[in-house]
Amino acid sequence: MENKKNMLRAISENGGVVFCGLDSTDMVRRMEELHKPSAVCSAALGRLLTAASMMGIMLKSEKDTVTLRVKGGGPAGLLLAVSDGTGNVKGYMENPLADMPARPDGKLNVGGVVGRDGTLSVVRDLGLKEPYVGMVPLVSGEIAEDVTSYYAVSEQIPTVCALGVLVNPDLTIRCAGGFLLQLLPGASEEEISRLEKNIAAMPSVTQMLDQGADPRKMMELAMAGFDPQVLDEYRVDYRCDCSMERTERALISLGKKELEDLYKEEPTAEVVCQFCNKKYQVDLGKLIKKV
Repeated sequence: MENKKNMLRAISENGGVVFCGLDSTDMVRRMEELHKPSAVCSAALGRLLTAASMMGIMLKSEKDTVTLRVKGGGPAGLLLAVSDGTGNVKGYMENPLADMPARPDGKLNVGGVVGRDGTLSVVRDLGLKEPYVGMVPLVSGEIAEDVTSYYAVSEQIPTVCALGVLVNPDLTIRCAGGFLLQLLPGASEEEISRLEKNIAAMPSVTQMLDQGADPRKMMELAMAGFDPQVLDEYRVDYRCDCSMERTERALISLGKKELEDLYKEEPTAEVVCQFCNKKYQVDLGKLIKKV
């Protein structure tokens, strides 16, 4: 299971429509094991991780990164998801235990726990002097609509983003995934209306995954009539890249004075990675000599 490819990218025969689909179940399960969030927070962060992974795979270089930050004013606080150019992601949220009653239709109230009064910011670090930052007001806090709005407003790319996370009663993850469908310049009105019909006829992402569909099946439904060609398939996971070296660099960035003050209080600092909970014991005396 570990190496089964779970992300697929495709393009329509005439090159006017691109598709990216992801079964992020294993990725979101790993997040749930690490952060132990409430059901609604699992759905919120799971959706954001899924979107970040698909946006990451679109980056030009494997060393590039994309960071999605959602601050909606809701009880969950800040949500953060970071993907590298290979689509591997990590993420965290400020208040993973925040909870909220279900919506009237029985679904998890992601928009409520995230909040709608705030922004989605997308930071692309492409190895240049300054990262590219795009920011849009939240539309619903449900994540997929907010990503769709980001592409329309910040990048002027007509996009359909669908995301879903199904949480079991015991808070484990039953399934998770999503897809991004984008129209490239020059798509005809006929193509647009055909796509709209295809999307409208599709079940939800979680229904499809729960019934055994994979990203290829999602592609076939979304791009019916477009003769889609698969470009590539990938294996993407929840993966943290923290290390002692990174931890020391972060502490050094505080400055010598701050480190000396910390050393007076406690000669050894314990630093916990917010993405994977790994603990690092840092000898501040040795570190101060490096500054």
